[in-house]
Parts: sequence; structure tokens; C-alpha cells
Amino acid sequence: MIERKQIFIGGRWIDSTGTGTITVVNPATEEPIATVPRGSVEDVDRAVQAAVKAFVSWSQSTVEQRTEVFSSLARLTEARAEEITRTIVSELGYPSAWVAKSQTAGAVDELEIIAQCLREISWVEEVGTTQVRREPSGVVGAITAWNAPLRSIISKAGAAIAAGCTVVCKPAEVAPLTAFIFAEIVAEAGVPEGVFNLVCGTGPEVGEAIASHPLIDMVSLTGSVGAGRRVMQLACESIKRVHLELGGKSANIILPDADLERAVSDGVGDALRNAGQVCGGLTRMLVPRERLAEAEAYAVRKAESYVLGDPLNPETTLGPVATAAARERVRGYIRSGLEQGLRMLTGGPEAPDGLPRGWYVKPTIFSGDNSSRIAREEIFGPVVVIIPFDDEAEAVAIANDSIYGLAAGVWSADAERARGVANRLRVGRVRINGAPIDKRGTHGGFKLSGVGREWGRFGIEEFMEYKSVIG
Repeated sequence: MIERKQIFIGGRWIDSTGTGTITVVNPATEEPIATVPRGSVEDVDRAVQAAVKAFVSWSQSTVEQRTEVFSSLARLTEARAEEITRTIVSELGYPSAWVAKSQTAGAVDELEIIAQCLREISWVEEVGTTQVRREPSGVVGAITAWNAPLRSIISKAGAAIAAGCTVVCKPAEVAPLTAFIFAEIVAEAGVPEGVFNLVCGTGPEVGEAIASHPLIDMVSLTGSVGAGRRVMQLACESIKRVHLELGGKSANIILPDADLERAVSDGVGDALRNAGQVCGGLTRMLVPRERLAEAEAYAVRKAESYVLGDPLNPETTLGPVATAAARERVRGYIRSGLEQGLRMLTGGPEAPDGLPRGWYVKPTIFSGDNSSRIAREEIFGPVVVIIPFDDEAEAVAIANDSIYGLAAGVWSADAERARGVANRLRVGRVRINGAPIDKRGTHGGFKLSGVGREWGRFGIEEFMEYKSVIG
């Protein structure tokens, strides 16, 4: 058992004023692996006061100083890669080989990108007789996600610090342990006291205290639509800026001239990342009606190729979902698909064979239409629905017929045709023919998928204000 007994405020590890603890459970074994302090409203206030004090000097730091800090953070994170990978595997049950590449190396990559992008920002621009300056927003509250625990901290707290802000960070209760490692790295890198502060705790207590604190200038959340609404309600009392990265129900449009087998296989793979616990996963697969049977066969073959089991076993390719409650929610969606008459091609709500322990869910493929619950609501589990269309216009209409607008995929032998379809989609990101995601671009969406963007220089600029100096 790991016991984290302190929180990180003002550059020091100090005792929380909260009296309780939060237990972290390994979803592959269902056994407790750690406890962390259950922080309090008073802890948040202490962290905010430290951040306010640190903002005075950090906001005036140079681009060169910040660039050096992020280069150092990248190297120190890389040096602890093995520990970080083990920690994420134990918190979330993701297969270790995948964690090492996507989560740990991905975190190092994002820190390096921040260091590079700092040099690309136009900090001062001359417009006639006006000097338009970009300046940090102030003290930022960062409420981060559990499904990419370290990368979420970097996307929010990292980008805000790069902009010249100071941060109070609340990691997710499900997977808080890498946040403590990052705080240690921040201290080792020589980041000034109070620039990054860590208070773990629950959403209703610590999260709401952050969103409502009058001295926090901006709050950034990755979470559910319900959590986003609550943050906006609390933030509006003090007119805070709000950045929200919320849910998705993303469509993967496979046009008639596409390589169907490759497109279907890639699409299922994208949807089942993190055991389907990804907001941008392509969970609605749109295929030409005349090729529906082929697409179904390819999707089943891909889904059934996954090996569920011990995340430390190199042969494992799919882990459990994060909590017992998540498992029951996902199974409930699978049952609703069956109750609504959709054809289940593979998978199901039963526990996978040979896995009596762990919160595992079978990779499940349905064939149906866009009106069912599983086609309209975010499941956050390994479930995909295949939806047929008759022509390109209908495919675009189905893809846009969603309360979300986070991501999409388009497949065609004609890249220009694919881009034309992409330009008609109301989403924040479109991958053409399975192109890898470039984290120098943007991450964020339209509609209920949120407000604002992360990644690259755009993510840094999200935490800035404009100031005009005339004359």
C-alpha cells in the first residue's frame, strides 16, 4: 500500500486539514493499492493564497525561463518513466506496453511541445497605434481527468504555467497517484514556490471550492457534461473564465471508395483505446448500406482479436474499466441496446470468461441506427455501434445529429473528398484516413463537448488575456 499523507502547497509538502482519506483501487484486481488525503475547502484556500502570491513574479518571467522549466520537466519525467508507467497501470489497469507509449512517453512529448510552442506565440503585436499584448489570465484552477491522469495535468496545469499563470490542481479521485509524482518533479525542476499546487479530494468538496473561489481567475475541467454545468454555475458567480473538455459520441464515416477493412479495423481500435474510456473515441461507425455485412464482419474480427487480462502480461491488449460503477453502467448500456432491438454482433453484458476478478467488460459491437441510447449517449466503455447510410449527405447528417461535437473520422480513397466531408462536420477534430493525432494541433469540441481548446500553442493561449496599450 502506498500512503500519501500530504498535499503540495507553496512548494512544500504539508498536512491536509481534511480528516479523511481516499482509497485508490486497482481495477484489475479490485484490491486497494493506495490512500491519499481527502482535502478540504481550507486546503483549497491555502493553495489559492500561495498561487496568488506566486503569480506576481511568475507572470513576469521570460519566455526563455519558462522554456527552460518545461525542458527540465520533460527530462525529469522521462527519467521516471518506468515508475510513472507502473503507477498508471496499477491505477487504471491499462496494458503496460500501451501505457508506456501513449501515456508516459506521450506526457514527455507534450512537455517538449509546450517548450517548443512557447517560442511560436505572438506575445506582443503592433496594430496601428496600439500594442496588443498577450498576458496570463491569473490563478487557474485545474480539475483534471482520470483516464489520462498525467497528460491531463500537463494539458491544463502545464499549459497554464507556460502562459504565466499559477495553478491549483485537483486530480481525479480514481487515479491521483501520478499527480503526486508530477508535484515532486515540479519541485525538482526548480519551479518557483506556489506556481503549482496540488490538493486532492472529491469533486463536491475540493472541486467546487476551486470553481467558486473568488481569487481563482479561470477554471479548467475535463469531465462529464454534468460536472461541466456545475463548474459553469459556480464560476459565473465571480465571472471566471471557464475552459471545459467534456464528452463525445464521435462518428467514423467510411465512404464507399474507402479501404473498408482498414477503416473498420482502425475505427474499432480507436474506439476501444483505454477500454473505451476516451472522450474522442470513434464509437459510431457509419458505413455504406450496401457494405454493411462486410463492415460488421471486419468489426467482429477486430473486436474478438483483443486479449483481456492482467495488464502486466505483455499479451494483454485490453484492460478493465476504471471502477465497479463504470462496469455496471457500461453493462447497463449493453442491455439497453438489446432491449431496444439492436443486433449485437459480439460481446455482451456478461463477465468475460476466465476473469472472475477485475472490472472487465467484453468488447461489444452492435449494428443499428442513430436513434438508440447507445448511439446517442456517451458510454465510456468498449462499445461500438455500426450505422448504415445511403449517400454522403446522409452520412454527414447522421454524424452531425448528436448533442456532442468532439471528434470524427473520415475515410476515402480521395483525400480531397474526405476533407470536403470533414469541413461539413460540426466537431473539433477530424482524422482523415486514420492519420495520427498531432498534439501541436487542438483538442476540444463544439456543442456539449465543451468550451475552449487544449494542446500546442493554442492550449497555452487558452490561458491568456489580451491587453491593449495605446500610444
